[in-house]
Amino acid sequence: MTAFILVAGLFTNAHVWEGTAGRLTAAGAEAHAVALTGLDGPPGDAEGAGIDLETHIADVLAAIDSAASGDIVLVGHDYGIHPVLGAADRRADRISRIVHLDSGMPQDGVPALAAVPDQSLREQLAERAGAGGAEGADGVLPPPAREAWQRWGSTEGIPDVALDRLTALAVPQPLGTLLQPLRLTGAVDVVPTTGVLCTGNGTSIEMVQMLVGFGDPALQALTDPRVTFFELPTGHWPMLSCPGELADTLLRAAAGEGHRLTPAEAAGTPGHLRPFLLDVPEIPRERNGAVDLYLPDAADPRPAVVFVHGGPVPAEARPTPRDWPTLVGYARYAAAQGVVGATLDHRLHDLADYERAAADVAAAVEQVRADPRVDADRVALWFFSGGGPLTADWLGAPPAWLRCLAAVYPILAPLPNWGLGDSRFRPADALAGAGTLPVVLVRVGLEMPEIAATVEEFLAAAKDRGADVEVVDVPNGHHGFETLDPTDESREAVHRAMRSVLARLTA
Repeated sequence: MTAFILVAGLFTNAHVWEGTAGRLTAAGAEAHAVALTGLDGPPGDAEGAGIDLETHIADVLAAIDSAASGDIVLVGHDYGIHPVLGAADRRADRISRIVHLDSGMPQDGVPALAAVPDQSLREQLAERAGAGGAEGADGVLPPPAREAWQRWGSTEGIPDVALDRLTALAVPQPLGTLLQPLRLTGAVDVVPTTGVLCTGNGTSIEMVQMLVGFGDPALQALTDPRVTFFELPTGHWPMLSCPGELADTLLRAAAGEGHRLTPAEAAGTPGHLRPFLLDVPEIPRERNGAVDLYLPDAADPRPAVVFVHGGPVPAEARPTPRDWPTLVGYARYAAAQGVVGATLDHRLHDLADYERAAADVAAAVEQVRADPRVDADRVALWFFSGGGPLTADWLGAPPAWLRCLAAVYPILAPLPNWGLGDSRFRPADALAGAGTLPVVLVRVGLEMPEIAATVEEFLAAAKDRGADVEVVDVPNGHHGFETLDPTDESREAVHRAMRSVLARLTA
């Protein structure tokens, strides 16, 4: 018989598992929801002294040791994956599978604080930890108010009555549980794992596979055949929004089912490194620091298009984005049309890097404009994919020299699990300052749903504000269609987008 040991996330405890646990037991399995110390008291209890991650690891160990012999599956939701991994590392021989339920991949020596989605809150908590005393590891983090749960993950799908109960039963989180580093010996590495991704919270199997293709070393372990994945089309709390579907998924995970990722080397040439879909002239680049210029054959200063890659892209990725076929192809195409094509590498290596990346882009644009071969009063910016949030700075206060802004399969709002909800990187909000700036938006019909939702949000805001947005549709195109879908439809979309941008740039 399979015994599921269920460990909840921040501010919550065993009560959140009631619906899922009931369905697991009805299916013939055992289900034990762990009551974590310090989170099992009445709502409003603010005692956090002496409670840390090791305390919660001990709670999970006790549940493991008391379970009947058989297959033990540990399920960690959100913060709960940290005590789950800590306990599994010490009882690896007892555990048949670990399920990461919409949670991260904690590493040895890293505290759970690193997984808090809200970046500003992470910084505040780190400062509190440095203050010591009651404001340090012995303090508590108050639970969110009803309307503030979104800071911790998408509440999509949770019925109102369940959200009310979640709020009413929430308790303060002892800070020591977030600040104490997780310690792993490596014994847990042999235990099979399953990731259950909640797409409403911003992650999908397709997205993880794409990141694996970028060569991120931290993600290569996910291609091990012992690792499987499932998706649930809901927000961050599936035990509240779809307890039955979650129970079915956990039973399938325990049976070893699920999607397996393809290792980058087995997939052949990664999608982003396949040939550009157009035959463009072999115009050489001129490299200066982080910026590459592709120059037309012209004697007078020419307008420029600056192509801004997406991300996050691992810092170790080679080649770097400005050498990817798509960026090189667009820049050469622009140069062949008589304007300067510019590409750059910016430092969007992590979701916390958007401010740094924005500064890199601004510096690169000024470098391009300062070149005597560029008409500094006629520049267009062209953004791709995860570079979409960077458009907000330019939409909110477009300079006179910015003649057009383009965005291709962009992410146009921070996804729920990015922790950037209150940041400046929200293009739909920035439209209030866009004025008459023309925008060319290339939309793919086979987009990942979580990304497509951000595009529709942006277009709705653009319609409300009467913004000048031209949409170029690629109905059968995927994210990254320039190398994934070399069809006539895709080629025409690239031609139309370039014609539209150049028409506004040279008018």
